[in-house]
Amino acid sequence: MSHIDAFFATVKLPTISEVAQQLIKTLNDEDAGIKEVSAIIAKDPALSAKLLRLANSAQFGLPRGVATLDEAIHMVGMAKVRTLSLAACMNESFPALPGLNAHEFWRSSMACAGYAQWLAGAVDIDAQQAWLTGMMLRLGELLIGQASPQALVEIEKLPHVPGARWEREKQHVGFAETQITAELARRWNFPASMIKALEHALEPLDVPTFSKLAGVLHLAGILADVPEANADAIDMLEANLLAKLGLDATWMKAKLPATDAFISIS
Repeated sequence: MSHIDAFFATVKLPTISEVAQQLIKTLNDEDAGIKEVSAIIAKDPALSAKLLRLANSAQFGLPRGVATLDEAIHMVGMAKVRTLSLAACMNESFPALPGLNAHEFWRSSMACAGYAQWLAGAVDIDAQQAWLTGMMLRLGELLIGQASPQALVEIEKLPHVPGARWEREKQHVGFAETQITAELARRWNFPASMIKALEHALEPLDVPTFSKLAGVLHLAGILADVPEANADAIDMLEANLLAKLGLDATWMKAKLPATDAFISIS
């Protein structure tokens, strides 16, 4: 049994809904169409209502209101609707944990997703896949909290220096949350590209085959750890990684979005 398998033997694998399982299958199916995705989401009335509220929110500024899932997908885009749906399903799969501020956790996850999407556009990779993978990045910490509540207390001790949580996790558990999330994604049958990116997000340059998505996740995770990200936050990022991704620090400082700009599906 590998070390990661031994860790998973100590936790109860979160139950993901049937709707989420079917949506994950469509991520691997290039032929999945609007009707198919709409029919899957429609099985969950609460999720359908959330998505319709989102589609009609000021965030999208649509010229007219939408009343059906098909319309929402047409107007907002299937990729975004599908990834937001999966994010909502995952949110409901994990119970609150003592010692972890749930509001801060999901706010940080949304920030990571938003920064991953922003960076994906700059390095020419799938922005919606980056958003969803960024949203998942910290899920491994929730499993750490389940396996070892005391380790979670140590990991969450102040100060929350960007990137320090990953080092604390390795110290107390032997793995960073990104590696645990990668195994969780593997067991949930997410696409191989997402699993690989999560697995190598901790040290994206220290692998034979570089994954742009892993590099984006690493940067997004650091930025999400900054309470109010500003131009100074760019100086915290590894210069070699920025160069590998072809990112210009000056451009990033000028264009860095505010954390509050990222949408929520609560």
